[in-house]
Amino acid sequence: MLQKLQRRLANDQSGFTLIELLVVIIIIGILLAIAVPSYLGFKDRANVKASAANVRGAIPAVETYFADNDTYVGMDMAALQAIDPAISTLTISGLGVATYCVSTSVGGKVASKRNPGGAVLQDGAGAAAC
Repeated sequence: MLQKLQRRLANDQSGFTLIELLVVIIIIGILLAIAVPSYLGFKDRANVKASAANVRGAIPAVETYFADNDTYVGMDMAALQAIDPAISTLTISGLGVATYCVSTSVGGKVASKRNPGGAVLQDGAGAAAC
């Protein structure tokens, strides 16, 4: 009896079968099919929110420039950075006595604000680079 058990253990070929490996690969594929689109959607939403936050963060400096100069004419990145050094990568255009357009892009997602009373428009909601 003991010899029979020893022979059986000596001939044991342990390992995974081809079916087991295929099942594991299929499960990994299903998990990836669920996770990748979810991650990409999360990344796009984060970029939209980041670009809108950048524009909202620049508005106090824009309004401070207007309060100091009584016009938006002549406003540029250097003038805004003199007011708030944290401001970066904005597009500024459409400058007039009482009008402006400030926009930025993060990861290809654009946010913009036109004029003092306007809302911050996010990508997909009518936002366009100035």
